[in-house]
Amino acid sequence: MGCTMSAEERAALERSRQIEKNLKEDGLQAAKDIKLLLLGAGESGKSTIVKQMKIIHESGFTAEDYKQYKPVVYSNTIQSMVAILRAMGTLNIAFGNPEREVAFKLIMHSLYLFIFNMDFVRVSSHVDTNNSGEH
Repeated sequence: MGCTMSAEERAALERSRQIEKNLKEDGLQAAKDIKLLLLGAGESGKSTIVKQMKIIHESGFTAEDYKQYKPVVYSNTIQSMVAILRAMGTLNIAFGNPEREVAFKLIMHSLYLFIFNMDFVRVSSHVDTNNSGEH
C-alpha cells in the first residue's frame, strides 16, 4: 500500500466529493423552502390563501384569471358589505358620520330592487308565454 491512489480510487473520491457537495447544496435549498399546512373547514378560505401566495410570489393573474375572478370579487365585496350593514342595524351600531346613513339607505334600496328584479326574472321565466292566459 503506497501513498498514491489509483485512477479508480481518485475517480471514486471525486464522485464522493461531488455527492457531498450536491447534498450540501440540496440541504441549503431545503432550508430555504417553507412548507405550510392549511387546515380549516370547507369554504374557510384555504384555497384563497394559496391563490394569494401564487399571485404575490409568482407571475400574478392572467387575463383569463381576471375575467373569471372579477364577478366573484364583486359579489364577495357586496355580500360582505351587506352583512356588515345588516349587523349594524341588528346591534344598533350607528355610523360614525351621519351622512353615511344616506348611502346606507341607497345601498339597501338598490339591493332590494336587485333582489326584486331577480325574483321577477325567476317568476316570469316560469310563466307560459302562449296567449292562452294560463300560467
